[in-house]
Amino acid sequence: MVTVGEADWERRLRRALGDEGARPVLVLAEGAAGTGKSRLLRALAELPEAAAAAAARWTCGDGGPLPRVPAEGPVLLLVDDVHRAGPQELAWLRWLLEQAVPGLAAVVTYRPEELAEPGLPLGSPPVRYPAELAVLRHHVEPWTRDQVHQAVEEAVGEQATPEAVARLHERSGGVAQVVVDVLAAVRDLRQRCTVAVVDAVGVPVRLAELALSRTAALRAEHRPVVWAAATLDEPVFGPELLAVAGVGGEEGRAALAAALGGAALTRDAEGRYALFVPLAARAVLEAVPWSVRQGLHARAADVLGRRQPVPWVSLARHHRAAGRVRGWLRAAERAARQAADAGRHQEAITLLEEALASDAAPRSVRGRLAPLLARSAVTGLRSDQTVKVLAQLVDDESLPGVVRGELRLDLGLLLSNQVGRSVAGWADLERAARELRVERPDLAARAMAAMAVPQWLGVSLDVHLKWLRRAREAAEASGSEAARAAVAVNEVSLAMCCGDPRAWRLVRELPTGSPDGAVVRHAARGVCNAGDAAMWLGHYDRAEELLTEGLELSARSCSEYIAHTGLGARLLLEWNTGRWSGLAARCEAFVADTATMPVINADARLILGLHAMAQGEWGRAEQWLAAVDAATTDRTAAPLSAAASAGLVRLALARQDVPAAAAQAREAWQRVAAKGVWVWAAELAPWAVEAEVRAGEPEAARAMVDAFAAGLDGRDSPVASAALEWARAALAEAAGEPERAAPLYRGAADAFARMPRPYSRTITAEAAARCVLAARDEGARERALAELAACEDAYTGLGATWDAARVRAALRVHQPTAERRPRGRPSYGDRLSPREREVGELAAGGLTNREIAATLHLSHRTVEQHIARAMRKLGTTCRTGLVSPR
Repeated sequence: MVTVGEADWERRLRRALGDEGARPVLVLAEGAAGTGKSRLLRALAELPEAAAAAAARWTCGDGGPLPRVPAEGPVLLLVDDVHRAGPQELAWLRWLLEQAVPGLAAVVTYRPEELAEPGLPLGSPPVRYPAELAVLRHHVEPWTRDQVHQAVEEAVGEQATPEAVARLHERSGGVAQVVVDVLAAVRDLRQRCTVAVVDAVGVPVRLAELALSRTAALRAEHRPVVWAAATLDEPVFGPELLAVAGVGGEEGRAALAAALGGAALTRDAEGRYALFVPLAARAVLEAVPWSVRQGLHARAADVLGRRQPVPWVSLARHHRAAGRVRGWLRAAERAARQAADAGRHQEAITLLEEALASDAAPRSVRGRLAPLLARSAVTGLRSDQTVKVLAQLVDDESLPGVVRGELRLDLGLLLSNQVGRSVAGWADLERAARELRVERPDLAARAMAAMAVPQWLGVSLDVHLKWLRRAREAAEASGSEAARAAVAVNEVSLAMCCGDPRAWRLVRELPTGSPDGAVVRHAARGVCNAGDAAMWLGHYDRAEELLTEGLELSARSCSEYIAHTGLGARLLLEWNTGRWSGLAARCEAFVADTATMPVINADARLILGLHAMAQGEWGRAEQWLAAVDAATTDRTAAPLSAAASAGLVRLALARQDVPAAAAQAREAWQRVAAKGVWVWAAELAPWAVEAEVRAGEPEAARAMVDAFAAGLDGRDSPVASAALEWARAALAEAAGEPERAAPLYRGAADAFARMPRPYSRTITAEAAARCVLAARDEGARERALAELAACEDAYTGLGATWDAARVRAALRVHQPTAERRPRGRPSYGDRLSPREREVGELAAGGLTNREIAATLHLSHRTVEQHIARAMRKLGTTCRTGLVSPR
């Protein structure tokens, strides 16, 4: 008998069915429970050669009359679950195979672990196979990680993290049926598939029943080895397993043999024992009485405590489950310190949160663990449980004052950075600076430096500068390199955010090559912050370089939070530089992955709002831009707040809601003016000026431009300078001076092109062409029309369908009569006309008839007629169905 791969035996099978005179073939396909043997038979039944063959399909153990098999081929015989076959079924199958009619292609599947006679799927004595019958064996292997990933994509699309795929592969053992059952439960949850979601769905019923039935089939004295394997939940050698089970000698060896023979346990190539599917452990343990379970965990802790190196995480778990509080806390502390030192901060956070949340933790232990939790939380990602624990500890008078000050510092950073509660975070930082000033000036400097970063809403630039001066003094007094690095980093952030030309020298001086891990973490933060600030200034090439370097430093220093801020800034950089292909999907995935961290994902949420507006999906745009924590609350940094407000102003202007646009513009402008970082007005200024002039307030608009220009004096910000030209152009256009406005718009467009910032470049180029046409300069008319056509192409290339539609409408208005289509309406039959398609796409995106009419320069009645015809042709009764393939 030959063991072959699937491709080889499938080829022989097809030849037996399709080629007259080919040798008959038998394939014995073995595989553990759930590995996909039945699915394999269903696929074989769909082979092209099977259509012309007589087919006989039988599942053993199901009862009923045995199928009749023709005496002549071609014959496809598919027999499933031979391990369940009774004597009559075995006799029938043996007789068929011993005949081996010409053209026979037979596949027999079975579970090798459940055969009555190991190695003999058809029983004994051995079958007398005819010489002309090719007998092959195929082993159905568990799925690889790539196959599990493919199954995940088929079940939930791309809504799964790589870590979740790895977790599912590990816990399922690659068993196909287990993977499918888990994914069915995940799909029902309608959530993004993460590690937490995979763990939360529990044990599929099929797997639980199989594991429990195999355990129950063992003698009572043999079951503890299965319980021990479930307790340890990892492959282990026999002596350790028997020690946890509490059996030994001949009895232990007999128990192992029985568990293997009953397929409750498996043994790998290294001789280690484990459950046949790791995920089954939970179901097995839940069926064990609690008192017995405690004893199992206690013995597991004793066994693991003797290993070298000690697996502290597992040891902590077993001590806790055994009710050994002191052992649990000691192991949890060792595990958390080990994880934090290795940069696995989320692992450390989980361990420490559990320990500190327990009333059983003594005050002395809490005093040691709390600072470790705080440091890991600031470096890692958000955890509301950590905030809750730290908020309780900072008011615990039994802790030393300096410990409470250190905790308050980290709580303030956590609240303002990861959680998005900047008002509360600022208050904690101010108090921490006072509490730590005498005994820990290095930490006081860190608190002061945090308040020098200008992203805080509601705090003026002068206040940030004051805290920076105080932070420098405290850092120098402390003599701490880490404190000096923290202050230097935030000085870079402040200078770069303001467009201070000194910032480039300061960023080059950051201690990126320091051997001190704490200093490197600060440097990583500084470089990422500088990259983010450079992006807002419009230095896109430099921003790309800094973000790349910052992400590399973040990985080197295991700083997850810093890395995520850099990833968010990179998404916004892609938006600004016109790399829109697939960007919305990347932003949605980033928002899903950081759903509990509004500060980190604010960049992505802003992009989704602006992208939706560019595509004419105005309802969706408003949801992203005007959500409670998307723009103006303390959850969003100042530049993002200004940019989101700019999007809302533009949206209101597009909807012809001028009063709402002006009100939004004034409120946002007041926040920018109060902050005093004028380069951050770049996104807002052009739209705020347009809103004011359309609201009949040209003097207010002029005051905005003057303040903006004064605030940019001596600042290095290409995007702000271009936005100033744009705002001046809007003023001139509103004053009825298109001849003066056109070159200003063109200058702004040229500046945006140099960055490059294609969307803003196209908007200002469109405005320049519009002004030329409004000036009725016949000599420049053709060039302006050509510029509008180029703008339509640019918008279309970006995917800005609403903008492209607006330009097409403008071209139709301004084209001479001779250039329009010939007289008479072309017949499109049941196909959509170009205008019907254009109107339909905008309607499907959420625009009202009035908004479509304004965009395309059509009457309200004409829009209604186009929508009615499009609905009739597409057979839909709702506006969302008004998109058809081109």
